[in-house]
Formats: sequence, C-alpha cells, structure tokens
Amino acid sequence: MHQTLSSPVQYVKGVGPALGEKLVRLGVFTIADLLHVLPLRYADRRTKSAIRDLQPGREKTVEGKIVKSGVTFLGRRKKRIYEVVIEDESRASVSAKFFRFRQSYMTEKYVLGANVIFSGDVSKFGTKLQFIHPDVEFFSDASEAHESEGKILPIYPLTEGVHQKTMRKIIARAWQLYNAQITASLPENIIQSLELLDIWTCLHDLHFPAEDADVEALNSGKTKAHRTLIFEEFFFLELGLALRRQSYKQNEGLSHPCAENRRSDFRAHLPFELTAAQKRVGDEIAKDLHSNLPMNRLVQGDVGSGKTLVAIEAALQVLSNAHQVAFMAPTELLAEQHAANISQLLKPLGIEVALLTSSVKAARRKEMLSMLACGELGFVVGTHALIQGDVQFAKLGLAIIDEQHRFGVLQRAAIKQKGGDCDILVMTATPIPRTLAMTVYGDLDISVLDEMPKGRKEIVTKLYREGMRSKLYKGMQMELERGRQVYVVYPLIEESEKLDLKNASNMAEELAAHFSPGFRVGLLHGKLKSDEKDSVMQQFKAGEIHMLVSTTVIEVGIDIPNASVMVIEHAERFGLSQLHQLRGRVGRGSEQSYCIMMADYKLSDDGYARLNVMTETCDGFKIAEEDLKIRGPGEILGTRQSGIPELRVANLVRDAKILSHAKEIAFDLIAKDPQLSEPQHKNLKETLSLRWSGKLHLAEIS
Repeated sequence: MHQTLSSPVQYVKGVGPALGEKLVRLGVFTIADLLHVLPLRYADRRTKSAIRDLQPGREKTVEGKIVKSGVTFLGRRKKRIYEVVIEDESRASVSAKFFRFRQSYMTEKYVLGANVIFSGDVSKFGTKLQFIHPDVEFFSDASEAHESEGKILPIYPLTEGVHQKTMRKIIARAWQLYNAQITASLPENIIQSLELLDIWTCLHDLHFPAEDADVEALNSGKTKAHRTLIFEEFFFLELGLALRRQSYKQNEGLSHPCAENRRSDFRAHLPFELTAAQKRVGDEIAKDLHSNLPMNRLVQGDVGSGKTLVAIEAALQVLSNAHQVAFMAPTELLAEQHAANISQLLKPLGIEVALLTSSVKAARRKEMLSMLACGELGFVVGTHALIQGDVQFAKLGLAIIDEQHRFGVLQRAAIKQKGGDCDILVMTATPIPRTLAMTVYGDLDISVLDEMPKGRKEIVTKLYREGMRSKLYKGMQMELERGRQVYVVYPLIEESEKLDLKNASNMAEELAAHFSPGFRVGLLHGKLKSDEKDSVMQQFKAGEIHMLVSTTVIEVGIDIPNASVMVIEHAERFGLSQLHQLRGRVGRGSEQSYCIMMADYKLSDDGYARLNVMTETCDGFKIAEEDLKIRGPGEILGTRQSGIPELRVANLVRDAKILSHAKEIAFDLIAKDPQLSEPQHKNLKETLSLRWSGKLHLAEIS
C-alpha cells in the first residue's frame, strides 16, 4: 500500500504499532505530524572538550564514564538534588546536577560505569565546575560516541519509552521516504512579500541543520525557518477564525430593537448606579442586538466588575421582543446563585427566571421542557443541562455563556444550534491577554469592563510561609470578632497518599476545634449533593456559618459581601489566574479585605517569585500576562478543548508581533476571497481543512 503524509505514523519503517501508540502522546498521529515535531533545542557537538580544559561559559560537550550517581543535598536549605559525576581518560571529572527528577528513574538510568555525553552550559559552584540539567546521551563504545561528533544535534520532545536516538532515527527515515510529498502551503505572493522560506526548506533546515548553522539562533527560535513556521502556524489559525467569523456575518440574524423604557425601569430599581464601563459595554451589546446580523460578543471583566448586570440588560432587550433567553453557567452552584440573583433583580419587572440543572427532579424537568418548547418560559438559567438533546426552545433569541473558558467552542456551537440564528454573549472573569484573545476568541467582537464599582477597596494580599500560621490565625480571629466572614480554600477534599497536602475535610475539623466555641465552620466541595451545597451556601450567606472551608468549587461567581478574608492553602498548587479568581471572592463590600496565600516551606525561590506577583498587583490583566508567560495558553484556557488547532512552534508571548501581522493578512484574504475559491488558493484550502480537521464546522470551505 502506498503511504502518504496523512497515513498513520506506525507505517514509517522502524515505528510499528507499539512505538506508534507512544508517539500519540506527543500528538503524533500521522507521518506529517512526525515531520512537524520540531526540536526543542540543539546540542552543539562540533567541538568536544576534555574535562580538564573546561571553563565556565556557554555550551560545552564532554564524554566520560559515570563514577558517582545518587541523591545529595545542597546548600544551607539542604535542597535535595540528584548528582552524576563522570570521569574521562585523563581522570579529570565533572558533575551534572538535576533539581527536577524521579529517583527510581534516575537510579535505573545513571548506573556506574555507563558511558555518557553531557552537553550544556558550564557553571562554577565553589571551586568546582558543573553542568545543570545538561542534555545527556548514552553510548556503548567510542565508535558510537564519535557518530555525533562534528554535528549540531536536534533535541526533540520525548515521551516515556521514546529516546532521542529513536526520534532522530525515525524522523530521518520519514524524511528520506516522504519529503517529496511536502508541498507549499502558503501562497507564493505571501512567501515573497514577507521574505519567508518554503515549507520543505524550513523542515529540512530545522531537522538537519548545516554544520555552519548558528546554534544560538536555532536555540532561540530566531532563524528564518522558525519565523516562517511561526507565521504559517498563526496564519492558518487566524484564517480559520476569519472564516468562522465570515460565516456568522453571512447569516441573517434576529433584530431586537432596544427597549429603553425597560432598561430605565431596571436601572431605577438598582440600589447603585452602573459604572461608565458597564454603560459603554451595554450600549455596544444593545447595538449588536438591534442589528439583523448575529451577535457573537465576548465581555471580559475583572472579578467584581459587574458583568452579570450587563448580561441582564441584554436579556431584557431580547425578552421585550418576545424571544427567549438561556443563561449557561459552568457549575450547579454558580447556576443556582445566578438564578437567585437574577430573579431578585428582575422581580420588580414581573419577569420569572427558571433554573434547569441535572439535579432538577424529573417531573419539574418535564414541565420546564414543555414550557420552553412552547415559549411559555422566557428566561432559563442552567448548566450543561441546557444543551442536552431533549431541550428545545420555541424562539431562542439570546444565549449567554458565563465563564466561557470552562466550556469551549463546541459547547458554544451546541447552545447556538438550539436557536439557529440566536445571538451569543460570552463572558469571562478570567482576564485574557490580548494575544490569547486574538487566538481563542479571534472570531468574536470583544468588550472590556475596565472599571470597578465605586467604594471597592483594593484587597491586601500577603504571602505567608507555614511558620507564620499562628499569625494567620490571629488575623482571622480579629476579622471574625469584627463580624466578618472567612474563606479557607484547599486543593484537595480528602487526604491523598501521593501528595503531602493539607485537605479540606481534615482542616475543617482542625479549624472548627481551633475557633470554637464562638465561631461555626462549614465545609463545601464538589462531591456534596446539590441540596447539601445549597444549604451550606445559604447558611454562609445568612451569617450562620462564619468560616467556609472549601475546595475551588467557590472559584467563580460566589458573592458574599460580608466575607473579608480569603486564605488559600498550598497556593503553589494554583495558577496565577486561579489565585486571582479566588481572591475575587472577597473585597465585594465596602470593608477592607485580605487575601493570605499559604505556601509550602519547600517551595523554590522561583516559586515564591511567581506568587509574589499576586502581592504586587490586583490588576487581572497584568496577572494574566504573567500567567501566560509562566504556564502557556494550554493550561490557562485548556486550548486542547477549546476547538482551535494546537500551536507547535509559535509562542504567544514571544511572537505577538508575528501573530498580529498574520491575523491582518488572513482576515484581509478572507474578505477578498470568502470561499477560498480562487485557483491560487487551492493548496491553502486543503491545508486549512487539514489543520482544523475535527475542530470546527467549516462547511463553507469543504
């Protein structure tokens, strides 16, 4: 059978089913995927140093036998490290130190007498030289070691059971057999105008760098080949988003003229005035709703900026035009709170709000589904239950999706299908850096609530070590005695054998004992039944529970103005954006509030530096930028589930300018050729379908 680039990777000679299964963990399914696994970095083997000649500095390569291997402890803090010492023929030695390791793996790998090559930067510790986390390659004899001499070796990403030599061998073989099938993906005019390389040259130069290549440029991703692939990756991402946006704009939507009297009545019943930002964003949404083009708008707003009020005004405009509104939240707890709050705000206007979650009893569910299907029920709040197959709307006019990053593109499409041409309003309290918004939400119009309600004080944020726990408890006691309430958040519900972490269940008992008899402690987590969670929250809201011990189930949306202290245990286990969300549960009233992050005493200096970002700013957008640099987009928004192709080469922080340029060119191209029907765009169309395969409904180009 003739193999092509789209054939399964197992058909490459030397791969087979077993290795093919392991490669899937690297996102390698096809031969094309294998050829697009680019090196993480490069080891310069063009010059080899004798150990006795080593000097501190950049990229050195040495070889020798392992004479010492094992766990040791470093410095006054007795940091646990794994050290490997090698010795060459001259009896000179040098050590390699590993700060991140699994002991069983290292013991099995670094056996005494094994022949190894170390490549990396050389540094000095006291009077001795050392490598820190060098690239390591094992060899059986001198002839095998000399195979790599005089070369720049690619260092590929690996997965368990796959070694560097294996990756190099199968990529070289795949290239030899299939490189002739690699065809141009970018139009020639774009390649020429931007002075890019063709895709074949890019892949060849990165997998098999020339002997005179600039290793520094290769390792920093600044070669012409890197720049081309980064642009190409962003270009096809933005091309797909441009097509999706184009398809929205081609459809005729519902027009909902603005009902100014209803809006005025609603605002008149509020005990406060909307901020200028809320009014501005409200006007942007009202204009979209009035238009006969479908609305697809994202509202970004920091914690407590008042997104829900903006959403309610949008709902009023749609309800006033005899259409239905669905409000989807990621958790039952949040859906229940939204339903209660929105009901209270709309009660003076005579508008009923229903709640549909998986916990709704069968008889009530059946009744609600019937009312939705015939149009008797105008406003429904719910969870994923709203996109189940048996839920039908008579005339869905607006779908509001809260905490969009918890859902993703596919759920957004599912709720839209319930209403055909309904308008979509998505909201997030997770501030999203501009570069990330341009990728995940490139098909949406974006509004930003950049102003907080008057009277809010900035939350005082502190980072405490374990030794400061008595100080923490004194501060909590003072706030409780002032009549305030406290959150204590843990990453675990129950004790784990694998992780040495405090857990919510045990600590709820400990805190209850410490603060009794004057103050009552409640426990809240995702494993509780809906009515149990509701009971705990109602008691906390009513002030009957003074301290709420919880897991991250309270991360978003919970609104208790009297709570003034947020304690986050094992803060090092959370991302910065998640910490910012948790901090946002306090500071919702006029009193001074506090967020105390408790961190493990074993935490590294880098770890403390990361958490200190939280103590320096309450600006969610600045925190999000830092989080993006540290964790990358995949962890922040779950891009693997978000419905966009994964980025292999491009870096959203480093390559922001290229992203902006790629977006401009891609959107301009779709504006000129909406169906990609021009002959010169044939390859473009095929590559786009391949990149977005299974990610989106792009029927317009199929």
